[in-house]
Amino acid sequence: MNSLAIVEREVAALSVVVTEDELTVSLIDGRRISVPLAWYPRLSHASEIEREKYELIGRGTGIHWPLIDEDLSVSGILKGNPSYESEKSLSSWLKERESIT
Repeated sequence: MNSLAIVEREVAALSVVVTEDELTVSLIDGRRISVPLAWYPRLSHASEIEREKYELIGRGTGIHWPLIDEDLSVSGILKGNPSYESEKSLSSWLKERESIT
């Protein structure tokens, strides 16, 4: 009897571009996915410099923006998951940003 083994590979990012309206992730398999930036309030409130400084983590399975302490998983973006940050946490973060500037 033959068995068919299906191997799922983790989806991974190759590069990231954040504009005023959307987050676009280019994947290593050639696909590109864009989602509304409004899904990720920290990125939405970030400056252009903060948005441009990202790191691919976990062999590209995650994206980290160190200047705004934001982490997203590529699989979550593909699933259409918006930010799950609470309103209280976001408000606290925004107040902290105001006191720094």
